[in-house]
Amino acid sequence: MKFPVSIHLEKIIEITCAKPVGNTDVEILGINEIHTVERGDISFVDHPKYYDKMLKSKASIILINTEDVSCPDGKLLLITDDPFAAYMKIVKYFAPFEPCSSSISPSASIGENTVIQPNCFVGNHVKIGNNCIIHSNVSIYDNVIIGDNVIIHSGCILGADAFYFQKKKGLYRKFESCGNVIIEDNVEIGALCTIDRGVSNDTFIGSGTKFDNHVQVGHDTRIGRNCLIGCHCSIAGVTIIEDDVLVWAEVCINKDLVVGRGATILATSGVSKSVPAGATYFGIPAADAAKKWRELAALKNLPETMRKLNL
Repeated sequence: MKFPVSIHLEKIIEITCAKPVGNTDVEILGINEIHTVERGDISFVDHPKYYDKMLKSKASIILINTEDVSCPDGKLLLITDDPFAAYMKIVKYFAPFEPCSSSISPSASIGENTVIQPNCFVGNHVKIGNNCIIHSNVSIYDNVIIGDNVIIHSGCILGADAFYFQKKKGLYRKFESCGNVIIEDNVEIGALCTIDRGVSNDTFIGSGTKFDNHVQVGHDTRIGRNCLIGCHCSIAGVTIIEDDVLVWAEVCINKDLVVGRGATILATSGVSKSVPAGATYFGIPAADAAKKWRELAALKNLPETMRKLNL
């Protein structure tokens, strides 16, 4: 999440009660997790295993729970006993929950010739382009951005919080979401689909992409242009699906991987590793489809082979 303007360090210290060490003149432009962090961002680390990775990241301001590390040149460390809690305080301060008292928020922007059917909810600061059709019982959470000529079928939910928690002392602490959902032009989203907003960045659906019914897209995932996503697909967070990808029905795609441009994933597959561009994958775990079919054929013939070998 980027701040509207650069934030003074004094305000961050007021919110977190953290002790500054390092470059106190650093420019504070936003707040982000490690996987999307940029120069000017605040991020956090609270486990020695990840200290080095965070200190070497692009983050300019790092909430950390130790002084026993060297502050890299140009960066600022903010020392606090609980970096996660301090980070959440910043999120809640700059992206607080904003109640809405009407089904279509007065702050929403709706383009020309766009039709919104009965029983929809359109939240605060939502932007919907021209010539869209939003069918009944769709919920669009705050700040979602939708392009032109988009069709969203009944029962969809856009912009719900990320399913993202930190386990601490046997309890789960919610990682508050401050990212967004961005839908480009000419997208069609089937009935009963859910697209979660990013934790600290945007979940993105590229122009011309089409969803069948019952598709789940996790936080911070980016789906490219002109993709087809079949029914009952689940796409985990922080995944990149490049342009012109075909994903058929009942496919599960794990987090933090890339499906290359023009790839095809056949139905009922479980994708646990990145898929090369142009490849066709199948199976659980998914692999090159031709190889997978040969493996299945060999498995089918295994009893007869064992009989011939007296095994």
